[in-house]
Amino acid sequence: GPPAEPEAEARSPGPGAFDLGAQSGRWAAFQERHRLSCEEAARLLLDTYEYRGLVKHTGGCHCGAIRFEVWASADLHVFNCNCSICTKKQNRHFIVPASRFKLLKGADNLTTYTFNTHCAQHTFCKTCGVQSFYTPRSNPDGYGIAPHCLDDGTVQTVVTEDINGKEWEKAVKEHKTIKDMSKP
Repeated sequence: GPPAEPEAEARSPGPGAFDLGAQSGRWAAFQERHRLSCEEAARLLLDTYEYRGLVKHTGGCHCGAIRFEVWASADLHVFNCNCSICTKKQNRHFIVPASRFKLLKGADNLTTYTFNTHCAQHTFCKTCGVQSFYTPRSNPDGYGIAPHCLDDGTVQTVVTEDINGKEWEKAVKEHKTIKDMSKP
């Protein structure tokens, strides 16, 4: 085709950019007033709309080497599983999509244990041994978060549901929602 006119090229946003039209002045003033970079302002906007109804929880392990944030309801639905490893660790957890979890520090201080199908990734701190989160077999595209590893102040209520992990395949097959808990 014919080459684009230079004037049209100058007006079109580059890769990853977008035209704010009449809102560009408001956007620039907002960023300046709150001292936000473009990325920080975009994150704030996305968090406000994508995570509507959710709160940002923070947490970590006992020694502080592992820190994370997770967007979830203030009212947690926690699973109490009786499979062999959850029983030994007293692993109670709620499940979130991977997109709502962010490891803030300590990736180099995590180690992983797997067994049986090796689908579940039981991550824990190399220093203090606490498992703050892990990748559950029921939701390998999400995270199971230990509510007792969250910082105080953001959890309103906790409802606990027992799940028969001793008969894992049957329990997951019969459960109406567990496999979809890691979907945004």
